[in-house]
Amino acid sequence: MSMTELVASIAILLVSIFIFVTKSSKSRASSIPNPKAPKSYPLIGSSVAIFANRNRRIQWISDLIQSSPSATVVIHRFFLDDSHVLTGNPANVQHMLKTQFQNYEKGSKSRRALFDFLGNGIFNINGDSWKFQRQLSSHEFSTKSLRKFVETVVDTELSQRLIPTLSAAAASNAVLDLQDILQRFAFDNICQISFGYDPAYLLPGLPEAEFAKTFDEATEISSGRFNSVFPYLWKIKKFLNIGSEKRLKEASSRLRQFAKNIIKEKKQELSKNSSLESVDLLSRFLSSGHSDEDFVTDIVISFILAGRDTTSAALTWYFWLLSQNQEVEKEVLREIKEQSESPVYEEVKDMVYTHASLCESMRLYPPVPDRQQGCKTRRCFA
Repeated sequence: MSMTELVASIAILLVSIFIFVTKSSKSRASSIPNPKAPKSYPLIGSSVAIFANRNRRIQWISDLIQSSPSATVVIHRFFLDDSHVLTGNPANVQHMLKTQFQNYEKGSKSRRALFDFLGNGIFNINGDSWKFQRQLSSHEFSTKSLRKFVETVVDTELSQRLIPTLSAAAASNAVLDLQDILQRFAFDNICQISFGYDPAYLLPGLPEAEFAKTFDEATEISSGRFNSVFPYLWKIKKFLNIGSEKRLKEASSRLRQFAKNIIKEKKQELSKNSSLESVDLLSRFLSSGHSDEDFVTDIVISFILAGRDTTSAALTWYFWLLSQNQEVEKEVLREIKEQSESPVYEEVKDMVYTHASLCESMRLYPPVPDRQQGCKTRRCFA
């Protein structure tokens, strides 16, 4: 038997075993209400269980954590890939994200997986670079002029797009996908706040927006790199420039070219008018002396990522919960009516009940339950 035939025979055998064990694992997983930590095999780790539960990943992870006495589970990945620590233990979360935050940096594998999309943005860096971007962003968001700009953008999007869209649907008794509507609402807002660019994603007719579609594709493929059963597959596809990796390369290139075109236009505008009154985040960064296009692009793309799906997911769950709890809905409406005479920002600060109900909604349904790129570390939390 030649070496080629031997390798082919071994490969076929391994694939057959993998499929058999996967089917067995899947049938067992559906019959066990409180699964224990997935079994780990030599070389392939827990890839069998990961593959078997690939279409119910979040629920599977939640089940694992709930069945663990410590609310913490370790999953061993394929071959030499790092193990993943999944925890729902509040003490562990506080340890990693607060008391010992500095000890849990993003590893090189995480940075490589996200670099094509996020570059050196705040979600993909560590140490001094992370602190610098955080301080810079915190300073800009704390300014009254930016806060006023945010109020204006959100109020315009509400009054001219969201409310008319919902009112038209109510008048015609039409059915809307609320999550899609709120994603469009959030995307328009965050793009205007970050770039000063209006994608007009929530116009009547709900048009396709090329920038939004490209951003979605880059986000999905980058996230998929983490969720792949075989972690090295995306690297092979990237080397060969095929499949999803080819699409990610093209999507990231279009996003960055789009961003750089806007940056050039902003620089020209600011050279004519350097006023910081009610301007977007990009203009503020450029005006403060941060003119490197790659640096600013990375920051702004990270803000769009942070502000779009998180906002829409939180609002979607919130409205769903309100629809299921009429007493809470009545209290929220009562408070809104009482505060409606105040300026927008001031009235929001005084809405104690509404704020508490929104926080409870996010506690029950976290807006980012499984987005690994949003975590400080790949040791993410369900």
